[in-house]
Amino acid sequence: MPQSLSRRSLLGAAAAGAAGATGALAVPGAALAGGHGRAGRVPRDQISVQLYTLRNQLSINLEASLAELAEIGYTRVEHAGFVGRTAAQFRAALDNAGLRATSGHVGIPQPFNADTWKRALEDAAVVGNKFIVHPFFGQGATGPIRDAAVYRAFAADLNKAGALARRAGLSFGYHNHHAEFFRQNGTNLTGFDILTSETDARNVHLEVDLYWAFRGANDPVDLIRKHRGRIRQVHVKDLDVNASFADPGDGLIDFGRIFEHSREAGLVEYIVERDDAGSPPRTPADALVTAQRGYAYLEGLRF
Repeated sequence: MPQSLSRRSLLGAAAAGAAGATGALAVPGAALAGGHGRAGRVPRDQISVQLYTLRNQLSINLEASLAELAEIGYTRVEHAGFVGRTAAQFRAALDNAGLRATSGHVGIPQPFNADTWKRALEDAAVVGNKFIVHPFFGQGATGPIRDAAVYRAFAADLNKAGALARRAGLSFGYHNHHAEFFRQNGTNLTGFDILTSETDARNVHLEVDLYWAFRGANDPVDLIRKHRGRIRQVHVKDLDVNASFADPGDGLIDFGRIFEHSREAGLVEYIVERDDAGSPPRTPADALVTAQRGYAYLEGLRF
């Protein structure tokens, strides 16, 4: 597959892939009854894509890949680093493509260092972020963390990072995987319970990765009911029958059922992601097909 795809070839590849879709539980465009007796939809201007999905393709040609995303219909993205550019250079590439990086994944320093974090916040301002999100926690050198004290210490650091972000005009979030849902030794609490109960909702919102929530044996609807108004972003990542990744709409996750609760959650950003979209045996350019199919799925979804 060529490194840069035209919209026509993207749509053709997406259509061919859709013919083999396995996701009977999440059909694009399904007219599902919403909670108010009418069909809901994802606002187009709230559809984003996590650039980690396209990391291999971006390394080949950043500018052309961003242009492809804009052609698909995206107006916003969530970055995961600046692809070897400075913050200013990355912002220029986004501007040239007509895209905004409304969100970015940036890990807080460990051990926490306020000066280092302030420099990250300065870069976020240059890029134009509205949200800045810590991307990963919960795995130690020997596997999933099972020590509640480690989670409590990290929650304190999240609060510090979030307070500084709020002063800088940014909303700081936490992105989950599945290890956070392990019960911590000597308690009845999971790591996620500790992180959410010991952080201030004013300082730390939640970016729920729907795939990893299910892998952690948690129904996202239950998470929404427990954390009303705090889930401002979601990663729209699908789960195939082998518990691996799938393009949004091709797997087992009923996104419509979840998004019926968008207002209750506080959702303002729906971010397409697939971790292996451009990794072997797939090609880097296949990630652009995932991006196109994810956008089309969310644009067409009714709930």
